[in-house]
Amino acid sequence: MLTKDYYFDLPSELIAQEPSEKRGEDKLLLIDRKAGVFSDHMMDEFPSLIHKNSVIVVNNSRVRKARVFGVSDSGGTVEFLFLGKEDDGAWKCMVTKTRRQKKGKSYCFLLHDGSESPVRGEIVRENEDGTRSVQLSEDLGEEFFAQCGHVPLPPYIKREDKWSDETRYQTVYAKRMGSVASPTAGLHFTAKLMDEVRSMGIPIYEVTLHVGAGTFLPVRTENIEDHHMHTEHYEIEKETAEALNKAKAEGRRIVAIGTTSVRTLESAADDSGRLSKLSGNTDIFIHPGYSFRFVDDLLTNFHTPESTLLMLVSALAGKDFIFRAYEHAIEKRYRFFSYGDATFIRG
Repeated sequence: MLTKDYYFDLPSELIAQEPSEKRGEDKLLLIDRKAGVFSDHMMDEFPSLIHKNSVIVVNNSRVRKARVFGVSDSGGTVEFLFLGKEDDGAWKCMVTKTRRQKKGKSYCFLLHDGSESPVRGEIVRENEDGTRSVQLSEDLGEEFFAQCGHVPLPPYIKREDKWSDETRYQTVYAKRMGSVASPTAGLHFTAKLMDEVRSMGIPIYEVTLHVGAGTFLPVRTENIEDHHMHTEHYEIEKETAEALNKAKAEGRRIVAIGTTSVRTLESAADDSGRLSKLSGNTDIFIHPGYSFRFVDDLLTNFHTPESTLLMLVSALAGKDFIFRAYEHAIEKRYRFFSYGDATFIRG
């Protein structure tokens, strides 16, 4: 299977630069695998499209304002994306002007008003994956990111973050801090929509997968089997796993909200189709040929050409069917990617 087989032309004006005017007022493309058809809807119709014997699983990870600007001792401005804390207390970061950011270089970080924070950082390791390990002058709490951090919008959104992104790039059920990118399928949900789903007798369960910056990295290998996925950490509460295993045993359909929920459930499931590993680091790569062990249906956004996420939805619904649906979406002027419209892949 070749990476180039997952390319499609997308008009740049269909890449959503802003969220919809009001949360939940997005278009929804139903991709019905069983019937072999797709149809146009609005997100508020989602409850009527779910099979009545379903349960829903969402990713409750919260996006950290992890994008921070620093100034080196030589006066150059550098952008840091704080990915996570390492065992020795240093922070693993993606940095701009990477080749210039050498071990031993130190920086001050900038507050939102452009003044200097008292926190300083020094590069202590240059990692093989191109990231840098940065040791800070004091232990960071979330207050540092509140004072210095910016919302880490994806690179295809060609503007700076603004105040409204602090709420709109966060799901209404976000709880556990740790992501550097939003689990964007959940951005379509409102409290009202969730209440409507629950009133139908469809429970909503939460899992956690902290989304890493690797979600935006392109597949650079010619053959997709040669691609190595980035690693992300997930957790499932014991009570949640027991409830989901019971639902699966009863024949209820598991509806994952977002590809991160899929990666969590499929990583936690054993060969018998039961959730057995409740936490861990996953580098699961789901592409055509993969046999799903736990997930039945998926609500997700439209994905970028040649991406691992496009390969994942192709594994669930079939590549040709997905590409026909995407062609329809382009023709009907659906909005693509993180702040765009949704698809519901139903069996």
